[in-house]
Amino acid sequence: MQPTVVTDAGMETDLIFHRGIDLPEFAAFPLLDSAPGRQALRDYYAAFAEIAARHQLALSLESPTWRANPDWGARLGYDAPALARVNADAMSFLSALADEYAVPVTLVGMIGPRGDGYVSDGPVDPIAAHRYHAPQVAALVNGGAQQVTAYTLTEVGEAVGITRAAREVGVPVAVGFTVETDGRLPSGMTLGDAIARVDEDAPPDSYLVNCAHPRHIAAGLSAEASWLGRIEGVRVNASQLSHAELDESEALDEGDIGSLAREVVGLIDLLPNLRLVGGCCGTDARHVATMWEMLQPG
Repeated sequence: MQPTVVTDAGMETDLIFHRGIDLPEFAAFPLLDSAPGRQALRDYYAAFAEIAARHQLALSLESPTWRANPDWGARLGYDAPALARVNADAMSFLSALADEYAVPVTLVGMIGPRGDGYVSDGPVDPIAAHRYHAPQVAALVNGGAQQVTAYTLTEVGEAVGITRAAREVGVPVAVGFTVETDGRLPSGMTLGDAIARVDEDAPPDSYLVNCAHPRHIAAGLSAEASWLGRIEGVRVNASQLSHAELDESEALDEGDIGSLAREVVGLIDLLPNLRLVGGCCGTDARHVATMWEMLQPG
């Protein structure tokens, strides 16, 4: 299968390092509450719509709500009603953008982890995770999300809780795990075991891997394992550094764009149902454009 769906890149690193926009707590969703912030997001997304149009592909338009949950929202002065409003507004904003694009668009509500996203704080109770994430899932759906996707998860229990919350409101859901340089989750669990455990309890519609270099993703993919077919998307980091090293870095590591794109293409041989490709930390529209130029030659 050849990938057919474009998505965006490392929104937060692009906005901070290339556009000079301050994002306290690495959160992009407060930009929705100002006209200049909305314009910055509009400009950001337009580049990926152009990539999709150039290759006559579909676009997964994903909301800037990775941090728009209670713990992170509280640090930014957003209480529960404010979070419900901004999550719904995010989807309305994307819907208006989609009307301007000449490509098929899926409106995706993005969910992030309760914790850091790079570090595991230990096992997560699925019931507690469901209770915690359900309000954000509901707000995104109320705003028009056609799917919700959780990114940078490190624990099985949180993935189960989010999937249950999505099923409760009848929306498709994808689960995105992140992996370390050895291809394992930050908890040390293999990617295959994580997928098997979530599928046993509350299977999502599909899985993704994000916030890792394609070389690190490949390290965790077992040859010919049946669970490989459950992974339908990747959003890759530009850097080969570990998460701990990236946390300590004050400079943006953009990697080698051509080499990164070639390694993404190499994942096709390992992931038989890969359909969605985009970037994560350190990447921007240049990286994603180069990936798709190699994925769609001619």
